Amino acid sequence: MRGASPAAVGCALVLGLAGCGDDAARRSAYTVMQMNLCLSGLAGCYGKAAYPAVVEEATAGIRKTRPDAIALNEVCRNDVARIARSTGYRVRFSRVRYGGERLRCTRPGGRGLFGDAILTRAAIARSAARAFDGQAGPERRRWLCVTTRDGVDVCTAHLNTRSTVEAPGNAAQCTELAALLARRAAARPVVFGGDVNRRGSCAPRGFWTRTDRAAHQAPGLQHVYGSGALRSPTSEVVPARHTDHDVLLVRARLAAG
Repeated sequence: MRGASPAAVGCALVLGLAGCGDDAARRSAYTVMQMNLCLSGLAGCYGKAAYPAVVEEATAGIRKTRPDAIALNEVCRNDVARIARSTGYRVRFSRVRYGGERLRCTRPGGRGLFGDAILTRAAIARSAARAFDGQAGPERRRWLCVTTRDGVDVCTAHLNTRSTVEAPGNAAQCTELAALLARRAAARPVVFGGDVNRRGSCAPRGFWTRTDRAAHQAPGLQHVYGSGALRSPTSEVVPARHTDHDVLLVRARLAAG
């Protein structure tokens, strides 16, 4: 260390593998992107999607931002696979049943089943998906979680709406989601991104909440939650041209384990 400044020596001795200065800050940063892409081909918002423009817009946003994790709602299996290949991300997909059957995306066809997905920069060690116990309406809502090799759990869900018919399902799913995230947070850091179709938070105690309430489209319905290991969260809403929800970006600092 001959010729090094005292500050540099101290940094090397104290921080070791954690790094110093900007390098350490980059390693501790964690960014989550939440998007609802309206890709089924059946929903009223699909005209705005101008397929494949909606997929191209999402891909460009991921390449520009390079988040650590992306939560995707109302997507199609093959479209998500295309996004993952184009960006170099790992992917897990969870299909959603509609009217008791698997729903295939249309206009055009050949895009696979409809559902939700998670993309991560880190390798995925394992994943789990399950339908909520509480349900209302024809779409059977589910949650999806992955555990990444860097020790973070990433989860997503698209809850029932707050319409007269579906509101009981939304309330039940919100309660179930909070319990799910609390259980997983007992083992490792947890981050959630999803379209929860409500302005009130479903986060369990000890989690923070950031929403897209500043969005021009459907404000307040997309949420990102983080456990205590993810600190000092800041949020940004990015306008989206080809879907009926804007993009929610949340940046936090991942505490050392």
